[in-house]
Amino acid sequence: MRYAKWIGLAAAILLIGSCFIPWVVIESRHITISGIDAAGTNYGKPGYFHLIMIVFFVVFSFIPRVWSKRGNLLVVAMNFAWAVRNFFELPACEAGDCPVKKIGIYLMMLASVVMLIAALFPDIKLPEQKEKQ
Repeated sequence: MRYAKWIGLAAAILLIGSCFIPWVVIESRHITISGIDAAGTNYGKPGYFHLIMIVFFVVFSFIPRVWSKRGNLLVVAMNFAWAVRNFFELPACEAGDCPVKKIGIYLMMLASVVMLIAALFPDIKLPEQKEKQ
């Protein structure tokens, strides 16, 4: 895919934005959880890990070496695993309280999947391709 790098960058920007909007609302306790603010819960700040992974993703995406593309696969796999964890753990019912999922958690999951797909199709030139051109 020729534009995978740019599609992945757009997904990374979407993931940054989704960390700042509400993911889950616990109505009985009047708590709104986002990726950066999970006050009143024991979840910590799950969006910070996504932000760290985005930095590595962007750096590895723009380095034209094979090792960086392989490293990028590791980074997006860890980011995707963290997204799946957040998608299932944060809105889980606990002690009779079932949180309401908001658009932020869906955008976070979508952006993580798109970043994973973009990393699977890197735009690299092999040595024999460079000689033919």
